[in-house]
Amino acid sequence: MSSSRIKRGEWRFVGLVIIIVLVLTSFPYAFAALTAPPEKHFMGFILNVSDHSQYLAWYKGFQTAFLISNKLTPEPNLPIFFNLLWWTLGRFGRYTGLSHAVVYQIFRWAAGAFFLGMVYTFAALMFPDVHRRRVAFLVIALGSGFGWILIVLKYTLMRGELVFPLDVYIAEGNSFLCVLAYPHFAEAAGLILAVLWLLLIGEQRGQLRYAVWAGLVTHFLGWQHGYDLLIVWGVPAVYIVARWVRDQRLPTWWVKALLITGLLSWPPALYAVLLTRLDPTWKEVLAQFANAGVFTPSFPHMLILLGLPFILAIVTVVLLVRDARRHRTDSAGPLLADAELFVGVWFVAGWALTYVPTDFQIHMLNSWQVPIGLLATVGLFRYVRPALEQRRGVDRLAILVVPAFIVLILLTNLYLWMWRFVDLNRYDYPYYLCCDEVTAMEWLAEHSPPDAIVLSSYDTGRYVPALSGRRAFLAHWAQTLDFYDKRERVERFFDAGVDDAERLETLQTFGIDYVLYGPAERALGQYNPGDSPLFSAIFSNTRVTIYRVSTEEVL
Repeated sequence: MSSSRIKRGEWRFVGLVIIIVLVLTSFPYAFAALTAPPEKHFMGFILNVSDHSQYLAWYKGFQTAFLISNKLTPEPNLPIFFNLLWWTLGRFGRYTGLSHAVVYQIFRWAAGAFFLGMVYTFAALMFPDVHRRRVAFLVIALGSGFGWILIVLKYTLMRGELVFPLDVYIAEGNSFLCVLAYPHFAEAAGLILAVLWLLLIGEQRGQLRYAVWAGLVTHFLGWQHGYDLLIVWGVPAVYIVARWVRDQRLPTWWVKALLITGLLSWPPALYAVLLTRLDPTWKEVLAQFANAGVFTPSFPHMLILLGLPFILAIVTVVLLVRDARRHRTDSAGPLLADAELFVGVWFVAGWALTYVPTDFQIHMLNSWQVPIGLLATVGLFRYVRPALEQRRGVDRLAILVVPAFIVLILLTNLYLWMWRFVDLNRYDYPYYLCCDEVTAMEWLAEHSPPDAIVLSSYDTGRYVPALSGRRAFLAHWAQTLDFYDKRERVERFFDAGVDDAERLETLQTFGIDYVLYGPAERALGQYNPGDSPLFSAIFSNTRVTIYRVSTEEVL
């Protein structure tokens, strides 16, 4: 592997790119916050609000507790859940007095800078040449797939319909999109890179203390994203086998290093397994991951999602193996150099991990853009540009191949960034609540029992635990147990054609204490709780009324 020494001038370039990316990705948030109508409140998120409101509920709970229960479902459950990331952010918000939106932006900037800094650090380990380091950095930081073709089709042949939207919007594997709206993925990817970098540096220097540090970082990662342990354990394990095959001897340093890393990082993995297997609530939460309907794409869709870098990475691996075989035939040397072998193993093993038979397999794409980008950069400089330079008529264009490549791979991300402004300009759910809805939930936080259960629409219910600290009847596609049944119950609850007897059954079965009735609930149907003896109004403002359930009086 190359010397990982990075000069000050390189860091100036990296820092400039990081600042540009962070500022650009901040514009949609600033737009949403500064242009919101007086009656609307921007909730601080610009994509995947369902999951972010879940994290916001954890953030709220961890401000006052070390372990929390699942408040995105009405069923009673024990306070046994812990997540280090949201515990840290929750405590930071509590002690600083900053709003969750400000804390989120601080975290987003810190996570983005950390991840992108680790990307360049890793590229420096791969490439001795500064120019290639910078190209690899830009490819990984800005790269996206062929989603822009689907977008062109949307506005031409498909008459406004985006076919295969997941091929555009899946965030794992897209660094820019992670920094834009999924900072927890960016932070996790940065930690994965830190672990692998420490192991590689440790072997270079022959010091197992780096494995100790890798184990501690893995331990830290495990308490935030337990599934990422599959990556930081799996890739080195496959690399050990590859080195054994290549060198015809066991790489004992790596065996010791992986044992140390595993011994230091197994507790969070054990906790995650016990939580989701022994506790009935969290066991069902894990079982409902399939409700998202997001799984690792098939190969054709993977080509669309990851685009040119992915294609070039595949071609590069094939050519590297071809050249390595020739090299062995000629000189009996190693099949592949350590750097190329490790990145190639990471690419192949990482690809296999994306199809692990679990409902969270899609998360295995996170950080995989790094070996893809590194291999694509190898291919650009070792195969593509030399091939063009040897052809008359196009040799002068060879120098343009790298900038042209970077422009092509950022087109989809350009659309994703621009579309945020269009989407946010609607000033509607799920990115905004009415100010009256926020006020109503804050009232609940002050005037209702801590374990009160609130029934509302999905649009408002997802924010009930985060803003009021109370339990929501319907809040999240996985965290709300029996999600589809509860969603149907809510829809029928506000249907004026449904008899009160059916509502009473729902209220009594789940012990619902309050009904939040506002614009989102009115949109579900014509039923008004104020017209029924089952409810009594205890709070109201211009758009929202909170009703207390009064089934005892009816009975």
